[in-house]
Amino acid sequence: MIKTRIQRRLTGLLLTLAASTAPALAAEHGLAGPYLAARQATISSDYTEASFYYRQAIAAEPDNLLLKESAIVTLIGQGDIAGAAEVAQQHEDAGGRNQIVDLVLDTVDVAAGKFDRAALESPETTGLAPLLNGLTRAWALLGQGKMSDASAAFDSVAKIEDFASFAHYHKALALASVGDFEGAHNILGGDAHGPLVLSVRGIEAHAQVLAQLDRQNDAIELLNATTANGFSAELEDLKAKLQSGEPVAYDFVANASEGIAEVYFNLSAVLDGRAAPEHVLLYLRMAQHIRPDHAPALLMAAEILEGMGQFDLATESYASLDATSPAYVLAEIGRANALYSDDRKEASVEVLTALSASHGEIAMVHSTLGDMLSRTDKNQEAIEAYSRALQLNGIGNRNNWRLFYARGIVKEREDDFIGMELDFRKALELAPNQPDILNYLGYSLVEQRIKLPEALKMIQTAVKESPDSGYITDSLGWIYYRLGRFEDAVEPMERAVELLPVDPIVNDHLGDVYWKVGREREAEFQWKRALSFKPDEAEAKRIREKLARGLTAVLEDEAKAETTQTAKE
Repeated sequence: MIKTRIQRRLTGLLLTLAASTAPALAAEHGLAGPYLAARQATISSDYTEASFYYRQAIAAEPDNLLLKESAIVTLIGQGDIAGAAEVAQQHEDAGGRNQIVDLVLDTVDVAAGKFDRAALESPETTGLAPLLNGLTRAWALLGQGKMSDASAAFDSVAKIEDFASFAHYHKALALASVGDFEGAHNILGGDAHGPLVLSVRGIEAHAQVLAQLDRQNDAIELLNATTANGFSAELEDLKAKLQSGEPVAYDFVANASEGIAEVYFNLSAVLDGRAAPEHVLLYLRMAQHIRPDHAPALLMAAEILEGMGQFDLATESYASLDATSPAYVLAEIGRANALYSDDRKEASVEVLTALSASHGEIAMVHSTLGDMLSRTDKNQEAIEAYSRALQLNGIGNRNNWRLFYARGIVKEREDDFIGMELDFRKALELAPNQPDILNYLGYSLVEQRIKLPEALKMIQTAVKESPDSGYITDSLGWIYYRLGRFEDAVEPMERAVELLPVDPIVNDHLGDVYWKVGREREAEFQWKRALSFKPDEAEAKRIREKLARGLTAVLEDEAKAETTQTAKE
């Protein structure tokens, strides 16, 4: 029920945002060129290009407020908050005012430690506005030194059932920021208003609060319970400091400006997955502007930009995180992936190679480097990176199966079939019945035409474990083919094509199976389909040979060539 109410409020906010970010209707004013170019760039999420053309359009028609609103949005997306604030001020000076203008001008003031404007935010009652405006106003009052008024403002937001937990959480952060750690703990620990469901960042804040109360053991226990369910660089770093006895200051949210940045980040987390990425990005950019060291906001913004295909901006966001941040390693890994996606593959390898030198004690760094080296066909270097990761993890780490599996794949590419098989079997010891390992090893044994009964059992188990995997189902059909059980191969191969209808190899395999059971016309149809899906040139050449002369003739020629090669050896 609560989720439904929040969803309705979210819809209200999105309608407001949509109005703020609606396309400027400028073409009728003779601005078709720059306007259309800006709109096209906006549709492609190319914020840099869009900002350039919107500025041109504004220069031609400076009184067009719709143009200014669109320009503000693209400048925010680009990360140029100063530029967005300049246009927003022009918009307001011309008598215009809306949510996006207020958001930008509030943010610039807050970043400069000025809170008068934000303290005047109206307590709207629709959508998520009461949450955004209410919490922003409460923090701004705190920034003005009005703690009692701020406390009352937080309590006012808490009266809205949907937003009570957000308001209590931020009131706790506000209390901690002024040194009332007991009061903050009472809220975060659930004594004041009942249990709060805290995010990873909320856990970090609570642990810091406990440390100020000389309850380090309780803080460590809290962190252990959280990190057992997943990795968090910030929590691991905090736990290490507490365990070593190092003094831990409360710096999670140290002042009102940082509190408002946290409001923006929390709102972006609520919107993520429910709103368009460009709307989520608006609030992340605001949080970044106020607090450039807000690692989760930086990483989330970079991931969104990467998803939009804006790799330069994504790389810029990843690179903005300071090397002293606990999340620096994750940021550099993200930067490397963004570079790879931007077809800057050597640069991506260079980033991870440098990271392996500066943070060589972290197994994840070497495993990620291994993955990137594997993707860029640097197989021997990839094997070395995976081996280093395994060494750092230690023998007893059950997650090592992924490393053995990845290293085995690279060894197979290097024709080290003995090493490949050893790695795959080690992976299976750690992860029995893991379908991908069973499939890859089984398929490799089939291709080598060795241990076929065992390979068949492996692939049958893999299909049972992952029945909707087209590649695994294809492997089952192919091993039946290799065993000469052509009739048995038909059903799984047809199923594989259903699951992977545009895969050239799977379609080619089905063609071979059809040929072997006398369905030659259907075989030729499948081979033609396989060619249409653009296989690599070696595969395409072989398929064309089969279409020209038939599978039987091609197999006979290949058998003769293999016999000749064996005789030479």
